[in-house]
Amino acid sequence: MADLWLTDTMGTEKRRFTPIDPDHVRFYVCGPTVYNLVHIGNARPVVVFDMLFRVLQALYPRVTYARNITDIDDKIMVAAREQNVSIEAISTEFTDKFREDMRALNALDPSIEPLATEHVDAMLDLTRRLIESGNAYESDGHVLFDVCSMPDYGALSGRSLDDMMAGARVEVADYKRHAGDFILWKPSAADEPGWNSLYGRGRPGWHLECSAMIHQHLGQAIDIHGGGRDLIFPHHENERAQSCCAYGGQFVGLWMHNAYIDMDGEKMSKSLGNVRTVRELLERYPGEVLRFALLSAQYRSPLNFSEELLEQAQSAIDGFYLSLRNVADVPAEPVLNIESPVFQALLDDLNTPAAIAELHQLAKQLNKALADELSAAKTALLSAGHLLGILQEDPETWFAAKLDDSLDAAAIDTLVAERFDAKQARDFARADAIRDELNAVGIVIEDGPDGSTWRRG
Repeated sequence: MADLWLTDTMGTEKRRFTPIDPDHVRFYVCGPTVYNLVHIGNARPVVVFDMLFRVLQALYPRVTYARNITDIDDKIMVAAREQNVSIEAISTEFTDKFREDMRALNALDPSIEPLATEHVDAMLDLTRRLIESGNAYESDGHVLFDVCSMPDYGALSGRSLDDMMAGARVEVADYKRHAGDFILWKPSAADEPGWNSLYGRGRPGWHLECSAMIHQHLGQAIDIHGGGRDLIFPHHENERAQSCCAYGGQFVGLWMHNAYIDMDGEKMSKSLGNVRTVRELLERYPGEVLRFALLSAQYRSPLNFSEELLEQAQSAIDGFYLSLRNVADVPAEPVLNIESPVFQALLDDLNTPAAIAELHQLAKQLNKALADELSAAKTALLSAGHLLGILQEDPETWFAAKLDDSLDAAAIDTLVAERFDAKQARDFARADAIRDELNAVGIVIEDGPDGSTWRRG
């Protein structure tokens, strides 16, 4: 069995991954709150943990990957009021669009995708357990977790409880015992969604849902819990507190968090107007290009998402597809090879930049391969691409999909042939005119000893 090394947020060290049960690996990643289109920053953890899913599936006989959908939240309620529609209409619309956008990035569907609204009973059971264990209390229609009841609260985020209390600068609600206590259950007004409970009609706090869904679908302990760095505190810290205190024993074997995305060197924010949705970017770039750009930095490193990065990603993938198009008649099928340099790079804490560098080497080898080496070289490139979630298209389809609407593939082939004939007849003015005409609509001509081919520039 190949060794997979991952960096554990709790302890901040890279260590060999050892599953609780080698016959069944379980991991969970926090999914979206579905009140709007997801932005490219939301897509990074999806692509990162999709890579982890692919690697784990290659190493272990059974892998269950759960990613939740938060379909009840104050942001959803606000969006519903602003648009004068039901909460269900908002959550259903943006859940569907989230799934569409992530599939466009070639992200595999998770094994389980639980909805928060379908797990309220499990959340109420968790709340009851925490009250009975003395870790939670009722106050003015609320149920809150008592952070002082857990001796190592703050261990995941590296924060001491004393420092958190001393650093509190916000007015503490009068129903809280301590500033850091967080809501498990809160009352709902008559015009707000709510569920009947022992604590009155209300709805769950945000942190509660993940602990309840993990326990219901994956069991008391899971191998890996993932998400963006912004979730370490308070969300994952509070998840850890709830689950450890309610169910006892181990909760998560290893915590993983991806770093942030900046836009053109600045933090993404609505105030700066630099938030880019995945759907908006898909209007200009194929999903494989966005995926490749997201994988260009190791997941724990910040990623500067820019036009330059996207153009580099487009050029790189076009180059891979051009290599494959040049050997279109050579038979090859992608196969999994855990001994390949690309897979070995991923075993080292999902080192996608190293994996991409190996992918470029495979393309060079294919371009230089002799006739009897072509099939093996093409198989190696295809296999590496499929592992990374790219090179899933037929090369002709890839290039044809990016053409100017005024020219179809047949028309371009005709112009390329006409240009070749013009060059043979030494009519260089006509040949140059055809080249310029094609360049104007984004088509690049590749001249070779056997003729000319074209690709998107």
